[in-house]
Amino acid sequence: MNADIQTLDIQITKDLAAQWGWFLAFGVALVVLGAAAIARSVTATMVTMAFFGWLLLLAAVVEIVAAFWVGHWAGFFQHALAAILYGVLGFIFVLRPAITAEILTFVMALFFLVGGLFHIVGSAVLGYAGWGWQVLDGVITLALGAMILAQWPASGLWVIGLFIGIDLIFYGATWIAIAWGLRGA
Repeated sequence: MNADIQTLDIQITKDLAAQWGWFLAFGVALVVLGAAAIARSVTATMVTMAFFGWLLLLAAVVEIVAAFWVGHWAGFFQHALAAILYGVLGFIFVLRPAITAEILTFVMALFFLVGGLFHIVGSAVLGYAGWGWQVLDGVITLALGAMILAQWPASGLWVIGLFIGIDLIFYGATWIAIAWGLRGA
């Protein structure tokens, strides 16, 4: 294996650098949306569940079209079954967003618990360089899962909106950093 690190030389055009203000505005808008999602995490969670529900309903329509498109081929039943599954799940997400948010939050908490344990045990057993940081990551992930699960089912109403808000803030901060980098280019 070659241990040399290669760099990627990226050429930034003057046209792109001149548009730095748009990147900045986009980043600021994402940060504001993220802050709003955190402030109204229950609303953000419900909107997210409804959005995913409508996406699933759209996927059901696409699968129905695909089922009739393939005709008598054996794939008809696979597409029809997928359409039924997407349709049922889509209706549940749209009609009962709070229940779906609670279920998804429960699954997410279990994922964090299992993932945290995996990081702790795996990094301690394998003992790679920097294994302490992986153990710390596992402990934080495990604690996050435990905190979410300790407040479940109430946490199901706000956790997803909170996480989306945090993600939007970090995503917006990334675009702001890109804009400042382009400004100096």
